[in-house]
Amino acid sequence: MSLIVILAILMDYWLGEPQKYHPLVGFGQLANKVEAIFRNKSHSDLQKKMMGCMAIIALVSPFVFLIYFLNQSNYLSLLLSPVILYFCIAANSLKQHSLRVYQALEKADMAQAKKQVGMIVSRETERMTEDDVRKAAIESVLENGADAVFAPIFWFVVVGPVGVVLYRLSNTLDAMWGYKNQRFFYFGWAAARFDDLLNYIPARLTALSYALVGQTWNALKCWKNQAHLLDSPNGGPVMTSGAGSLNLKLGGSAWYHGKRKNKIFFGMEKLPSNNDINNANSLINKSLFLWVSLLVIVDSIGASFA
Repeated sequence: MSLIVILAILMDYWLGEPQKYHPLVGFGQLANKVEAIFRNKSHSDLQKKMMGCMAIIALVSPFVFLIYFLNQSNYLSLLLSPVILYFCIAANSLKQHSLRVYQALEKADMAQAKKQVGMIVSRETERMTEDDVRKAAIESVLENGADAVFAPIFWFVVVGPVGVVLYRLSNTLDAMWGYKNQRFFYFGWAAARFDDLLNYIPARLTALSYALVGQTWNALKCWKNQAHLLDSPNGGPVMTSGAGSLNLKLGGSAWYHGKRKNKIFFGMEKLPSNNDINNANSLINKSLFLWVSLLVIVDSIGASFA
């Protein structure tokens, strides 16, 4: 198991995110077509929720069953497993996107910094200050570290290729449909709740990892005292632990869909610098090394008892 995870991580490191023909891009295009079929403005709120559930089943189940049947062959599973996991993690892509924000800030090019941070956050960027851009980039790295790195690895280890595909496709639907706006408030309800369920354990393991490889006491204190104050049940532990581990003050109000949302500050008292974007990525790397090390130890113990 650890060897497959290591191979997938190395593939992500060497190859990065495919620029063309990424399976998740194709899945997203398919999701748009399915949404057009299942979502109807004339439906009642309950009907919209039910149709959202049916849309998830219609979209995800064929791929899950396909991976399940392919996985019945041990030889084919051994070949496909690292490739499947590679397509489901995005550590390198996350680093590259945030690095572009860092580089723009270093050049004092705010227009480019806002453009680049807009690629990784859902909040509006036009009114952002320099500090807002830094915080948004760091928060995105911390939260997406859970969603795009550690949760896929968790579900791969627990369930195998079927688990990681189920998770990644569900997470993609949440990213597309999980908005609390007029279009998706009811239709996207199931996608958001299912993603919350699948992320519950991985998010807390990620938060614990951030704490262990950084400023542990600060991370645990922020997690305990602040996580419940954030909107996301899973993002709260991850981001508060990450902020504490980096000894940073994050959060604050932001603009979404033309409305200012007053969000709490969390973490410690130190305002972030440009280099803290790199420090956030370093936190991901250290946590990833921790996970891989534990997997190697578990595999070694298992082999000794085999």
